[in-house]
Amino acid sequence: MAMNDLKDVYLDQIQDIYSACKQSIDATTKLGQTAKDDELGKALAAGSKGIAEGMEKLERICSDHGIDPNGEFCKGMEGLVKEAHAHALDEQFGSDDARDAMIITQYQRMAHYAIAGYGCCVAFANRLGLDGDAAMLKECLDETRQGDEHMSKIAQQGVNAAAA
Repeated sequence: MAMNDLKDVYLDQIQDIYSACKQSIDATTKLGQTAKDDELGKALAAGSKGIAEGMEKLERICSDHGIDPNGEFCKGMEGLVKEAHAHALDEQFGSDDARDAMIITQYQRMAHYAIAGYGCCVAFANRLGLDGDAAMLKECLDETRQGDEHMSKIAQQGVNAAAA
């Protein structure tokens, strides 16, 4: 698809963030199942649920604009998911606490990618006057930020100390 204007860029990025979510949900679920810390595992399960809810909103936006949500493949998230597997799931750890610290690191990298994507899409939707889209995307952005902040609290209030 040719990028002729901001709407083309917007729709491309909606498909890209959908692909990112689709790739990250499985990795997030596996990270949660691997986590030793109970609060971390629950937070990651909630993160997976939040990703699925965000995907539903993105599907609605795509439907409203007559595009296939699967129209793009996000290579950026592909790399982040590979990193999560390599560094948190497949790596050998002598300590479950150290693995939990790495799980948080890898999850937050994926979350920050999503925050950037949602933030851009909110700005595009606002500029294009797509108020309904902007509101749904802002919900996704806010929920992703809250999940990221919760993950930082889990790290700071226990996991990092236990890993040290």
